[in-house]
Amino acid sequence: MVARKRRILLPMGDATSGGMVVNTPGKGLNMKLVIVGGVAGGASAAARARRLSETAEILIVERGPDVSFANCGLPYYVGGTIADRQKLLVATPEFLRKRFRLDVRTRSEVRSIDREQHTVTIADLEEQREYTVPYDKLILAPGAAAIRPPLPGLDLPGIHVLRNLQDMDRIKGNLQEGVHQAVVVGAGFIGLELVENLLELGVETTLVELQNQILPPLDRELTSPLLQELRRRGVKVILGDAVSAFESSPDGLSVQLKSGGSLPAQMAILGIGVRPESQLAVAAGLSVGPRGGIQVDEFLRTSDSDIFAVGDAIETREVVFGQPTQVPLAGPANRQGRIAAENALGGEQKFRGVQCTAILGCCGITAAVTGMGEKLLQQRGVDYRTVTIHPQHHAGYYPGAEQMTLKALFEPQSGRLLGAQGTGGAGVDKRIDVLAVAIQAGMTIYDLEQMELAYAPQFGSAKDPVNMLGFVAAGLLCGDHPQIRARELSEYLSANQSVVLDVRTPSEFDQAHVPNAINIPVDELRDRLSELSRGTSFVTYCQVGMRGYLATRILLQAGFDVRNLSGGFRSWQQYTYQEST
Repeated sequence: MVARKRRILLPMGDATSGGMVVNTPGKGLNMKLVIVGGVAGGASAAARARRLSETAEILIVERGPDVSFANCGLPYYVGGTIADRQKLLVATPEFLRKRFRLDVRTRSEVRSIDREQHTVTIADLEEQREYTVPYDKLILAPGAAAIRPPLPGLDLPGIHVLRNLQDMDRIKGNLQEGVHQAVVVGAGFIGLELVENLLELGVETTLVELQNQILPPLDRELTSPLLQELRRRGVKVILGDAVSAFESSPDGLSVQLKSGGSLPAQMAILGIGVRPESQLAVAAGLSVGPRGGIQVDEFLRTSDSDIFAVGDAIETREVVFGQPTQVPLAGPANRQGRIAAENALGGEQKFRGVQCTAILGCCGITAAVTGMGEKLLQQRGVDYRTVTIHPQHHAGYYPGAEQMTLKALFEPQSGRLLGAQGTGGAGVDKRIDVLAVAIQAGMTIYDLEQMELAYAPQFGSAKDPVNMLGFVAAGLLCGDHPQIRARELSEYLSANQSVVLDVRTPSEFDQAHVPNAINIPVDELRDRLSELSRGTSFVTYCQVGMRGYLATRILLQAGFDVRNLSGGFRSWQQYTYQEST
């Protein structure tokens, strides 16, 4: 990877230090940089700009009262895990003014951009006045707004969204009024975090999701452990349905469903997604994508070379195939803010793109994703393969080992890693981060085999789960380990196309097994080959895949047509649990 050249900003005419002087025509020491919006992208841009230039005039205009706050922590203040509201204020206006000498104007809104005159019109929302400010470079970081569908009764008391501290305060205040039943609409990351925190408060909670699964960014079978845990804890999960209206009731609210049912509640929170706040850009004639995201190039410039845009409001590109996408995540917004600031001050740093790396902790279950999932790959008509494993997060002989599920998606020809997902307990975060780096580096499943990762019994295994993903995927592509997925096995069972061979112990088989399977333990298989018909196609499986793999190798070398169930009986249980809901 080629190192990028760093541009060092020096006072005009100063040729000392061997640095490169950035001399933007007409700007010099009096560069005027205006940043619209704070939080992750805007605040990061402002701080980075000041570190690069002590002489630039830097103005942040923020519509709300808080210029930089931890919006990812909002659900945890609602539930009481974060007790001190002040902890959510990452940087106050006073801090930014004192530490970075920034001109911070909260409760102010940029109403229009005059690109020809290089000015913005700002409304002071407290003093009810408007005024004009010039700019040399402009960075747009307006963020995104929570989607509020035009449903009947949407403005009734007790119906909320959660995007900022004021939303959080309203929810917190509502809870203190004696809420004992709540409905959360949308089973994405924010919705599930809210469910967990409502449970912590003892609130009876119903979760409504339009799709047929929770956590839509993950592939459906990966969400089974969390879905089971939510139900075990008493959450009523309604999938494949939507809210049609809200009505008042003697006990607060009645949430009407499209299916015809209704849910009693005193509070409803919408977590069904966000839309980019791109109205200002549209009014200024900047290019936007079909979903409203402000279009930017690899330097984060908009269609106007003097205007940059970052964060939840932009349309950028994903790293796997380079296609346009919108990703409202704090990590990319922070990095984009840094890059836009550098480029606004004369730099040439490229933004590599996003890969939708995200993680959730809910009810003791961790769920994480990076890169492409099956739904996206299928929508784009991409040929791909998958493998699933269920390793423990560290050496099994060391106390406290927890099981996880890891899934890799990759190209069948090159083995290039396209995406990865994981659910479970401890260790999921570590593996998804390693796999995220592998995707950004364009690595293959063969590279995963060779990765050297830190090992001690309390941290991992000599064969790390990341290595195991590589071993299993490489075996599939090389033909050493033919595999079948749980979904495909279900189809085969319906058509009676294969004999299913359970190679676990008789006691494991007796507890539960795939329908119509026959049981021959792997340790007896070599001596019982005569019981198997050579004209038959076989599917082997064990609990998580390893014994099934050994059985597959035995049968292949004995001349049988055989495939192993990827992820074993555990994958079958996860798949069939979803299908039964």
